[in-house]
Amino acid sequence: MTLIKSISGIRGTIGGKAGEGLTPLDIVKFTSAYATLIRRISSLQSNCIVVGRDARVSGEMVRKVVCGTLMGMGFDVVDIGLASTPTTELAVTMAKACGGIILTASHNPKPWNALKLLNERGEFLNAEEGKEVLRIAEAEDFEYADIDSIGLYTEDLSYGEKHIEHVLSLPLVDSKAIREAGFRVAIDCVNSVGGIILPQLLERLGVDYVEKLYCEPTGIFQHNPEPLEKNLGDIMQLMRKEELDVAFVVDPDVDRLAMICEDGTMYGEEYTLVTVADYVLKNTPGNTVSNLSSTRALRDVTDKYGMKYYASAVGEVNVVAKMKETHAVIGGEGNGGVIYPPAHYGRDALVGIALFLSHLAHEGKKVSELRASYPTYYMAKNRIDLTPDTDIDAILEKVKEVYRNEEVNDIDGVKIDFADGWVHLRKSNTEPIIRVYSEARTADEADRLAKTVCAIACEKN
Repeated sequence: MTLIKSISGIRGTIGGKAGEGLTPLDIVKFTSAYATLIRRISSLQSNCIVVGRDARVSGEMVRKVVCGTLMGMGFDVVDIGLASTPTTELAVTMAKACGGIILTASHNPKPWNALKLLNERGEFLNAEEGKEVLRIAEAEDFEYADIDSIGLYTEDLSYGEKHIEHVLSLPLVDSKAIREAGFRVAIDCVNSVGGIILPQLLERLGVDYVEKLYCEPTGIFQHNPEPLEKNLGDIMQLMRKEELDVAFVVDPDVDRLAMICEDGTMYGEEYTLVTVADYVLKNTPGNTVSNLSSTRALRDVTDKYGMKYYASAVGEVNVVAKMKETHAVIGGEGNGGVIYPPAHYGRDALVGIALFLSHLAHEGKKVSELRASYPTYYMAKNRIDLTPDTDIDAILEKVKEVYRNEEVNDIDGVKIDFADGWVHLRKSNTEPIIRVYSEARTADEADRLAKTVCAIACEKN
């Protein structure tokens, strides 16, 4: 059993002993702590908290525990049912709620679930607020409502449609051009909530034909739910057999978007944001943001328009903070996460699909041709295993010293930028390792860069 308590939420495997997995007792404790914090920090008069969930098998159990606990804390609950993460984020502001809880473990496998915690803006809690939730939970510093103050429960399943309407209303979403292009599209929704909302979105956008793969929201994932090439053999094979223009793949909570070209090759999830940014910048020039471990191609595309690219620490909350600070017109993460401020400050695969198809319609190219128009980089992912006595700070300082004459960024671990590539070392939040990401013009060079830096980092003094 596993229970990971972090500032980004509470994630764990279902079952086991309390404190060792995501058990009902742990769900109650952390929901109560969150409710306590929200009552303290919300600037709204609202007494409402939104709850949405993905299609995981454990979702119904977790939903009932969370909703009942919130009512016991004196909050009115708006249960929006099976809903994507971005749908729930939007629902918070649409319902004028003081917060929201998303029940999803994102791309984690079937045994996992999680509580993702939102503020009144439908955005994830910041680091300070997340730490306070953990403190309150540890101290059990919360108090339940008396009989006359118990909250009310309401179910409202309209927010998926409201989300779609919101996407369609965005100025850069060109449904007319999409309809005229006559696109034939495939989707893989890994048996979760994407299977509900994506077909509706594509129909409303005017897509001519949709081939559906794993769209029944059973929560029984037909493959590893992380949208990486090694997990997507079925839809890649489908694209090779059928005459289709593009395939869209989402994770269980629909905040990440990967694409497959008409010839069955991966578009590359790093290039989801790059492509959408190209379209946005072409129409609304401005700054861009991604995290330190994302492809350099976004910087290259931003430079093409004479705009400024900024890098943030890893994590959606950090990307959003940097976007607000720099007034970025588009941003996100290299894992297929697109954050488009006119929509909302959250990763949203629906927004990504709508903007991508608008761009594709205007360009008039095959998807593989569009991909070939962007700078090509290759990424390698390595690791340094840690022991209990490993001095992580000393390792990072050694790397900084060795590469002091290069461009070095230490806001989140250490990133070294070279002329034709980069290496980023950062401590994992979930494993006893240092993650080592690298990127270069060839796969071999990316791997060589990473291994060179790893050798220096691990070298005994």
